[in-house]
Amino acid sequence: MSDWLTILPPVLAIVVVFWRKEVILALMVSLFCSELLLLASSGSSLVQAGMLGPFQTLERVVAVFSSAGNTRILIFSLLVGALLAYMRYSGGVTAMVEKLINKGVAKSQRQVGLLSFFSGVVVFIESNLSVLTAGILSRGLFDRFKMSRARLAYIIDSTSAPICILILLNGWGAYVLGLLGNYPTEQSAVSILIGTIPMNFYAWLTLLLVLFTILTGKVYGPMKESERLLNQNQAHSEIDFEATKARFMIVPLLTMVLGMLGFMYWTGDGQITQGDGSKSVLYSTTLACMVAYGLMLQSGRFKHKDLVDIGFKGMGELLPLVCIVLLSLALGSSLKSLGTGDFIAGIVAESLPLFLIPALLFLAGGLISFTTGTSWGTFAILIPIGMPMVLNLGLPPELILAAILGGGVFGDHCSPISDTTAVSSIASGCDLLEHVRTQLPYALFCGVLTLVAYLLAGLFWIGL
Repeated sequence: MSDWLTILPPVLAIVVVFWRKEVILALMVSLFCSELLLLASSGSSLVQAGMLGPFQTLERVVAVFSSAGNTRILIFSLLVGALLAYMRYSGGVTAMVEKLINKGVAKSQRQVGLLSFFSGVVVFIESNLSVLTAGILSRGLFDRFKMSRARLAYIIDSTSAPICILILLNGWGAYVLGLLGNYPTEQSAVSILIGTIPMNFYAWLTLLLVLFTILTGKVYGPMKESERLLNQNQAHSEIDFEATKARFMIVPLLTMVLGMLGFMYWTGDGQITQGDGSKSVLYSTTLACMVAYGLMLQSGRFKHKDLVDIGFKGMGELLPLVCIVLLSLALGSSLKSLGTGDFIAGIVAESLPLFLIPALLFLAGGLISFTTGTSWGTFAILIPIGMPMVLNLGLPPELILAAILGGGVFGDHCSPISDTTAVSSIASGCDLLEHVRTQLPYALFCGVLTLVAYLLAGLFWIGL
């Protein structure tokens, strides 16, 4: 089987997404294609592959649950629906919106946007938590000030990962340090990682563009149309419910954020950066749901049966997105077995002028992350390619690593099959395809500027 065929499944997914406007169908077609190619590469005939393909596809989806981390992500995604429903039905969201407006914290679209941005910045300990906190806090305010959910999805998605990859006092930093630990570089792994901060051009440019969008109030491309339509795909508004007490939103939200920190500390045996992100986000979301349930039951306005119905109704609203997350995880696993990422990375490792290597690693990182839907998986593929180049060719390790990290985040921002993209849609209440379509021009703009920056950096630090 030709190596070039390994990129066929992600290409099919992209074609079907933009042709049929159906993400679930696109993921299923791509997954089925990937499994057919795997069967063909194992020696099965075309007829055998056609007969076994559907069963192999189902088994690949079932295998997602063999990973405890994947299962936690799926359960957490459902629980978020229940938590959002509790906050909404209790009237806590409406009360919180009114409180923020009355206190002068959110008096304009600009202030609301800045509140979303800085909420995501402050909660840098875990990207999913950053997205959730900023999204939950801001949904009602965006409704009140007539801003589209697509804009909210863009702000929180384009804030969380860049902040996590710049601050690095979190699971991202610990993960990258683990990947770097195998290479005998002159500098320590921590020094190299810190050195990537000023050179992670994509993260900085993305944050600056988000701030520009917030401060000027200007939006471009498909986002402008979403603003005009005010996101008609959204079936409900957070502020449709009568205001009660802001604590119905504040207390569960604080429980989730503080619980996340506590569980990261606990699962990391006293070191937050070593904590288990998937466990911590599941435990903290579960605890927040229990607190929200308790507050509503104590209020006397809701009975146990009412709260169970509300919880399941909230989960039901997110079920399509949870299916997308499930299929994305299955597709990522299938593409890893197929070797899609390794093939793209191998193209970069061929004989090239040295000054081009940072730019090409950034581009390869974007392509791998875009086609596989995972930035962390991209780091795992490219760091073992980039670091030997550093050791053998004398390249600056900070620049090479920064290009890899930025490329992973860039591709993730563009990918319709990324679980981070799906979580951002969940947190903001925006249709997934609309989020991808409206964020893509912004991500591509920053990506092109970053590519130019790495070309110039390569000329300056490495030379012709």
